Amino acid sequence: MGVRQGSGQGSDGQAVIHFRAAGVTLLLAHLLFVGWLTLRPLDVPWTAAANFEPFASIRNDLALGPAEALSRIGGALLLLAPLGVLLPMAGGRVFVSPWVSLLRTVAAGALISLAIELGQTGVPGQVVDIDSVLLNTTGVVVAHLLVVPVCRARLRRRGVPGVRDLPRYRQETRLRDEAPGGSTPTISRVGIAP
Repeated sequence: MGVRQGSGQGSDGQAVIHFRAAGVTLLLAHLLFVGWLTLRPLDVPWTAAANFEPFASIRNDLALGPAEALSRIGGALLLLAPLGVLLPMAGGRVFVSPWVSLLRTVAAGALISLAIELGQTGVPGQVVDIDSVLLNTTGVVVAHLLVVPVCRARLRRRGVPGVRDLPRYRQETRLRDEAPGGSTPTISRVGIAP
């Protein structure tokens, strides 16, 4: 969570640990599922060429009709969308800037999507598609924006165990870390004579 859990927090610290553990477990389970789904060999009679032109496969999907386009584009948006929630949950940070959280989550989601696409280069029946990276990352952004800020605000308001005492905990930690006689004096830098 970015905060050391001391023995003085008791069950509050345990709740935070369980929350993070659940996030890590769900994150790993989702990544295993996505890996199995996207990196398994497919027995197909032919495969399309790799797509390195942005929006080309999206245009092709739209040309197939609304139902097929919704299925293909929607599937790509939903594939990694849970990462938009699971990555912050596994991190366990409640007091973090919304922009920093979004940036971290989107960067991690984009890198995971790119790693999947690069991994598909050696898998029979799978092809690399830059639009998959764009759609997967968009799904992560949308899921994060819809869920994470609202949940963090609720957790702050409700005073989730381990969260409501964070400002007091930081103050106690700062006071405990100072020496008994006060802070150590520092000497300003003095130039050395030649």
